[in-house]
Order: sequence, then structure tokens, then C-alpha cells
Amino acid sequence: MIAVRPRVLITRRLPSSVIARLEASCDVERFDGDGNMPHDMLVTRIAGKHGLVSLITDSVDRSVIDAGAELRVIANVGVGYNNIDVAAARKQGIVVTNTPDILTDATADFTMALILAITRRLGEGDRLVRRGEWKGWALDQLLGMQLGGKQLGIVGFGRIGRAVAARAAAFGMTIAHTSRKGDGMPFDRLLSTSDVVSLHVPLTPETRHLIGQPELARMKRTAYLVNTTRGPVVDEGALAWALKNRLIAGAALDVYEREPELHPDLLALENVVLAPHLGSATTETRTAMADLAARNAIAVLSGEPPLTPVP
Repeated sequence: MIAVRPRVLITRRLPSSVIARLEASCDVERFDGDGNMPHDMLVTRIAGKHGLVSLITDSVDRSVIDAGAELRVIANVGVGYNNIDVAAARKQGIVVTNTPDILTDATADFTMALILAITRRLGEGDRLVRRGEWKGWALDQLLGMQLGGKQLGIVGFGRIGRAVAARAAAFGMTIAHTSRKGDGMPFDRLLSTSDVVSLHVPLTPETRHLIGQPELARMKRTAYLVNTTRGPVVDEGALAWALKNRLIAGAALDVYEREPELHPDLLALENVVLAPHLGSATTETRTAMADLAARNAIAVLSGEPPLTPVP
């Protein structure tokens, strides 16, 4: 427990209710600029702070941790925490927390939205209408793929993967899955038999570029790839190559290797849906995520166990 009133740094604007919760027990310093707090500013402003409420876009690396000599907790607003050097934090006795469970439904809903958008060619249709080129209904116009009777291959069968499976089943899809535990269908077979492959694995050294040229070449030419997990799980250059050469029918992406930058070849392709990292983007979910991060910070700074520590 901190003897003085704890000092907490927030790297980005949060809902007013969350700020009020923090200010009730902490001295709060926040970044009110547009976008992300610059990294050099984070290194400078973390000095003297006991808590940090960060977002997945903040690089909380060793330089930040070393500068935060008084840090006791890093509360990340997000289920992922690959933006934090967790090993360095633990070495300094800093507790790291995240916000699991809260975003499961929102992300699963959005995954299904992307599956429908790419398989029914919604983006292409929207662009056709906006260009003024739609000539009216035609029997063979922008024909897509019906989901009923098709196989959804889920790579990573955790909370979100299972929630996506439940939703896809309602559309009449059969479900195949593979996970880090080794259960389910072998990865190679899932790729070669699935009509839609949806990614739900954390970003680790083992999952970086899990989907590259060899994996894309194993997929059906009529199959679709959906990524709502972490951008570097997919080799974007390989994906652009596969889409241009029609090795797969299409892809829908919500995350990218070097956000907010995209591989330039993706922008010119019609058979890809590109979303700006909206998986958890509902008012209810994002507010609940920020609130849980604040409660985690307050708990640790009050000498209590964190609610959702990073495992």
C-alpha cells in the first residue's frame, strides 16, 4: 500500500466516470492530446508515478519501466498485453493487469460481422453504389458464399473463439477448432478443410506470422481468412500475395502488423475488408474495459490483490 496519496498516469482520454473513480482515491495526471501519448513523453511523465493506466497502443517497454522507479501497477485497458514488457515489470515488482472477459461478446459479434461482410461482398457492394456504377438488380451480381453448411475453422479456442463458434452455429456452420492445448483438429487439416478461418490466438513469439505463404497455400481457393486478434499473427505481405493471386477468396482484417499502417497492396484489393481495430468498439464494452483497469490500479495501490492480473 502507498503511504501517500497514490499518483497515477493515464496515457489517453478515458470516460469521465472512470476518471472520477480514480480521482476519488488517487492524484491523476492524464494526457488530453489527440491520439497516443508520445513514447518519449511517457518515459518523462512516468517518473514519480505509482500507477499507470495504459492502452494497447502504448509501448510500455524497459525504458518506461526503468523510468518509473516508484511504479507499483500497470493496468492495461485491453485483454492483450504484448505492448508491455511483462518480464521487466515483474522483475521490478510491478503488478501487470489486463481486462479479460469484458470484450468477449463485442469481439465475437464483430467477428461475425466481418465474416458476413467478406463472404457476402458487402464492402464491394458499398463501393459500387458510392461510385455511382450500380445499374440495378442482376441475377449474377456480386455473388457471395452462404454460411449454412460451411465449416468455420477457429484457431485459438479460448473465450472469444468459443463465443464466435456459438454465433456461427446459429448460421448453420459446422465448427472445427485448434488450440494451444493441442486439442481439436490438427492445424494443417483445419486450414485445408475450412471455408472460413478465424484467428483468436494471443501474440507470442510462436504465433507471430502463424499465417504466412505456406499456410495460405494450404487453404481452399474458395476460403476466407478473418483476423480480429493481433496483426502480426498474419504476414501481411504474404496475405496480399495470396489475395492478388486468388489463392484464397478473400480476407477481413481488424488488426494489422504495424498499426495504423497497412501493407499498401491491401488497399488496392477488392477482396479484402479493412476495419480500423473495432473489435471491442461498443460504448458499453470500452467503458467497462477502462473501468476494470481503473479498479485494478486502485486495488493494487490500496494494498489489495488485483482483480485480473496477467497470468
